[in-house]
Amino acid sequence: MRKYFGTDGIRRIANTELSPELVYRVAKAGAYVLSKHNNHTPTILIGRDTRISGTLIESAMTAGFLSYGANVKSVGVLPTPGVAYLTKKMKADASVVISASHNTYEFNGVKYFSNLGMKISDEIEEEIEEMMDSDKLNDFSAVGEKIGTAEVRTDLLDEYVYFFRKTFEEDFENFEKDNFVVAIDTANGATSVVAEKVFSALGIKHYILNNTPNGININENCGSTHLDVLKKYVVENKCNLGIAYDGDGDRCLAVDETGNEIDGDRLLAILSHYMKEKKTLAKDTVVATVMSNLGFKKYAAQSDINFVETKVGDRYVLEQMLKNGYNLGGEQSGHIIFLDYNPTGDGILTSLMLIKVMLEKQKKASELCEIIRIYPQVLINAKVASDKKERYKEDEEIQTEIANLEKEFSGNGRILIRPSGTEPLVRVMIEGENQEYIRKKAENLAKLIEKKLN
Repeated sequence: MRKYFGTDGIRRIANTELSPELVYRVAKAGAYVLSKHNNHTPTILIGRDTRISGTLIESAMTAGFLSYGANVKSVGVLPTPGVAYLTKKMKADASVVISASHNTYEFNGVKYFSNLGMKISDEIEEEIEEMMDSDKLNDFSAVGEKIGTAEVRTDLLDEYVYFFRKTFEEDFENFEKDNFVVAIDTANGATSVVAEKVFSALGIKHYILNNTPNGININENCGSTHLDVLKKYVVENKCNLGIAYDGDGDRCLAVDETGNEIDGDRLLAILSHYMKEKKTLAKDTVVATVMSNLGFKKYAAQSDINFVETKVGDRYVLEQMLKNGYNLGGEQSGHIIFLDYNPTGDGILTSLMLIKVMLEKQKKASELCEIIRIYPQVLINAKVASDKKERYKEDEEIQTEIANLEKEFSGNGRILIRPSGTEPLVRVMIEGENQEYIRKKAENLAKLIEKKLN
């Protein structure tokens, strides 16, 4: 069991659980582990989102890197995928994003990326943890001329904007888009510094919402986790599409012209269908997690697209893509990875891909969504004893109930049981055709799990 890193880096309450002292150790240990095989002075990029604690965490992170002898380039507020892109572009040895993604402003976090712009593996995170708690950490202190230097490189944001221009500018110049308008919700987060620049550069008419970060309003009733304001805005202002990013900009959800949500499964369906038509979908395969809706699996089968399933987490989606040469993958939550462009989820890239499909096909977003039927889904948390989370697998009564439900659904429903990685919970997810019916079944199963595992 890892002590510091979770499924997406380290994420805690800033300046208490995520103290400057802890961050300093994370930085120094990370600099050692990620650059120990280099024979040159390592260079590490640091980017962050708009949280009030961002500069505090960045200062501690910078101190840790400089103490080890690494040089730091601070790119300021920038989406996670922007930092990942620049890491590779600038040939840096590693990078760090300071963000807690979709969490409220009190939280902050640390995510490491390798020199290839990819999230580091579980094994490397474990090695960093081992070094953090080791007496050896003090042995890696630079002295004299070996101490690292830091510089501010917020100008590199323009390189990220240029990436979108070179990718989409020529196509968008040829599309009829005079009557096309999109509403963009930047969640008062990292995309607030770049989204308007990108959409203006590509000549896409847009309204921009929740684009005035003040350090404490990131994700506050806005962005991809709170779509109600965007849905209302899209309908009232007769927009063709609504786009919502999360706090660090690696996720994107959308809203069609009628105010209906387009989640990650629908996005993957639309984009995989388009790429298959264009013969650009590598091995006619899409990668997604066990949380993908049953409707997505049925869409893939009907469209003659291979569906490869991984455990929850975009890093595991990416691992499968890299291992087998696939170029499209993602999660229901809106992490979509286009490996031909960037090795991490990129909200702005995903939204522009969707807009490209809409403009090229001259179809409404709601029409594009017709290729997939999403089944109702219910998620109930069963509170259990921390040391018993895995025991549902051996409990005969629980397994019998699960087997009976699977038999009853007979291919038109699905049960997924998943212990929480961070809390004393077992998550019960059921999909089926009738929302009320599956809710009752999920609640009953959760009660049984609570009864048997406490």
